[in-house]
Amino acid sequence: MAASESGRSGAIANPRTARIAVAAIFCVNGALMATWFARIPDVKQQLGLSEGALSLALLCAAVGALIAQPTTGWAIGRLGSRILTSVLAILFCAVVILPSVSPALPILMLSLFVLGAINGGLDVSMNAQAALVERRYGRSIMNSFHALWSVGGLAGAALGGLAAGRGLPVAVHFAIGAGVGVFFMFVATRGLVADGPATGGDGPAFALPTRALLPMGIVALSALICEGAIGDWGAIYLREGLGSSAGVAAIGYAIFALMMAGGRFAGDWLATRFGSAQIVRAGGMLVVAGIILALILVDAPGIAIIGYGLIGAGVSCVFPLILSSAARTPGVAPGVGIAAMATAGYTGFLLGPPLIGGLAEVVTLRGSLGVLAIFGVLIVLLGSKVDGQGLTQAGSAAD
Repeated sequence: MAASESGRSGAIANPRTARIAVAAIFCVNGALMATWFARIPDVKQQLGLSEGALSLALLCAAVGALIAQPTTGWAIGRLGSRILTSVLAILFCAVVILPSVSPALPILMLSLFVLGAINGGLDVSMNAQAALVERRYGRSIMNSFHALWSVGGLAGAALGGLAAGRGLPVAVHFAIGAGVGVFFMFVATRGLVADGPATGGDGPAFALPTRALLPMGIVALSALICEGAIGDWGAIYLREGLGSSAGVAAIGYAIFALMMAGGRFAGDWLATRFGSAQIVRAGGMLVVAGIILALILVDAPGIAIIGYGLIGAGVSCVFPLILSSAARTPGVAPGVGIAAMATAGYTGFLLGPPLIGGLAEVVTLRGSLGVLAIFGVLIVLLGSKVDGQGLTQAGSAAD
């Protein structure tokens, strides 16, 4: 055991290098996923898909992720997060091309299943790496990684929109993005923290929230339900519910995304100063305030956009702090804890949009979006379960 610990300690003698490496992987992952999101309309058009057919294809990506994420925690316990992250990062860049070259709906469904599975596994393994680096620093830095994922997403969406506007073929666009991504991923993986089975620990083959993790799982589910619902329905409410223009509706989501990114950049400092539980609970309060402002007080697009900004700021730090806390839960292997929270959160992200759409058929879109306030309240009530303590004192080497 002593030799194993020594080997791992030496492998992360320069935590700043590891931090840059993990941050680069987060950023590239966010950029390439946003590239896909930006070109979904073009893929839909080139295959002549209906809305229902496209929804079925997108569901395959979700199924792939939900299968891969729980089992990745087990794989980390056997192989280590460095090996998995290195392999999955390169595979992710390769398979992101598949949807752009799919000739028919069945192939697109298979392509998205593979993409969802690889991306879901990478999501867990790169967060496990982030938790190892954070432990070495001895202070909260998890939010900074997720902030750079958001920055990558904004950059990928902007470049994707530009490529679409210029008429660049989807396959060419994705091939360029994948090529650039492989280069940066290959360089970044060389700086990852070397770990092994002892670091990941043994865990069950299917990682779902245990009793110790269940409250945090509910918080993760609630936060990502809100994120997914606003992302999919926020602009529609502005345009159809409040009669705003398409440009104003787009601004609404942009403010939501920017406040989320800004909140994540500030999140580590806030968590260090005030504690993770307090930041999570405050985030839940912002979600509730944003829902009230956007949907209840005034029927004005400008006020609703301010509400969206509050919601974005509210959910920004919740999930990263939960992942960090889950990785330090006593009696739970870090990889298994992260996998369980990723599964719970991603389930919420997928559940949110159809939940809102189904309720809208009964109580109107305004009423269904108002239900998100309940999830904000759950975040407030259970936020105290997110513990920011337990980081090692080895952070002096990184300060």
